[in-house]
Amino acid sequence: MRFGLQIPNFTLPGPPEELFSRVLEMATAAEESGFDSVWVMDHFYQLPPMGGPTQPMLEAYTLLGALAARTERVMLGTMVTGVTYRNPAHLAKIVTTLDVISRGRAILGIGAAWYDVEHEGLGFDFPQARERLDRLEEALQICRAMFTQDRPSFDGAYYRIHDALNVPPPLQPGGPAILIGGGGEKRTLKLVARYADYTNIVGDVATVAHKVDVLRGHCEAIGRDPSEITVSRLSTLVLTESDEETEQVRAFMGGIEGANATSNVGTGDDLVAQVEELAAAGVDYFIFNMPTGSADTVRRVGELLVGRFSTHPRRHQPR
Repeated sequence: MRFGLQIPNFTLPGPPEELFSRVLEMATAAEESGFDSVWVMDHFYQLPPMGGPTQPMLEAYTLLGALAARTERVMLGTMVTGVTYRNPAHLAKIVTTLDVISRGRAILGIGAAWYDVEHEGLGFDFPQARERLDRLEEALQICRAMFTQDRPSFDGAYYRIHDALNVPPPLQPGGPAILIGGGGEKRTLKLVARYADYTNIVGDVATVAHKVDVLRGHCEAIGRDPSEITVSRLSTLVLTESDEETEQVRAFMGGIEGANATSNVGTGDDLVAQVEELAAAGVDYFIFNMPTGSADTVRRVGELLVGRFSTHPRRHQPR
């Protein structure tokens, strides 16, 4: 069992010139507390639950490069990159550069994209879901090829490369692991079975257990061992001091669509029990964001959960 920290909130105390320092404090606290990874969102506008587009947002890969130069152990990735935002060959080059800067700690997190508001505002095309998933499949093939081959070529409906060079190559043998975000049962989890090293599923215990079963079915259909795929779950974590505070937080989250199903709220004992239940449902890798917390909160959660449950960090060996 492993743990990661996602940093989604950049509305932090202090003037703008201190913003990166505050983010670095969170990342450093995660590394010092035994978290296996640090993640950031790949968005250009902040999401509605955290104030929407007028709130601060840092570009993901610039930020990850800076964190790579100031950390030593944690894996680094986006949760997750939208396929619509970058040409996939360019994305492969970006992630390879992150792998070199971090000395082999990059993960490629990628999905079909969904935030139409920032596409509209910044001029990114936002095709229908079917096309976005088609683009995702082509991007997965291109990125894997550029991570592992000397001069790959690919001709798809949307993307192409011809004798593509990626020099220097990634430092990790086989290239950075690939995580696909999303739980669509007919298409997304099928792409996970065929191309990914990690899957990220959100939802409550019953939802996670069901999605894991669906993924296993897709793996069996193509002859892949499902144990090769790490199952992660992203959730918002709120550590409370009492049962009364827990109920207050849950009542507040009840006003945000789907929030209670995608969060872990409670006292220390509550959170331990929730992690145990989700692990039994098939979660290997717990990724938490703590948008209302501080670096001290990260350390407390590290002591409570990471120190209790975490096995020795296991670097995933990409195919």
